[in-house]
Amino acid sequence: MYVVLVYDMEAERTQRMLKLCRRYLTHVQNSVLEGHITEGDLSKLRNSIEDLLITGESVIIYELSSETLVDRTVYGEDPAEDSRFL
Repeated sequence: MYVVLVYDMEAERTQRMLKLCRRYLTHVQNSVLEGHITEGDLSKLRNSIEDLLITGESVIIYELSSETLVDRTVYGEDPAEDSRFL
């Protein structure tokens, strides 16, 4: 499946969430990651996210059955194609 994940964390904690999510997805913008993920890995990621979050923080995961269901338009340089983020 294909997912888009966005998070809102306290500034000093964002790197912890980014490090966790980069194990499974591609970092495309500040608090946004996307990519293909297995159901098993998504379950692991969900559990880790729940353990990491504190009051006032949030994560939203948009699940799609296929990347082709997303109309993705990028203006400017596409960070998903930048090797620094892989």
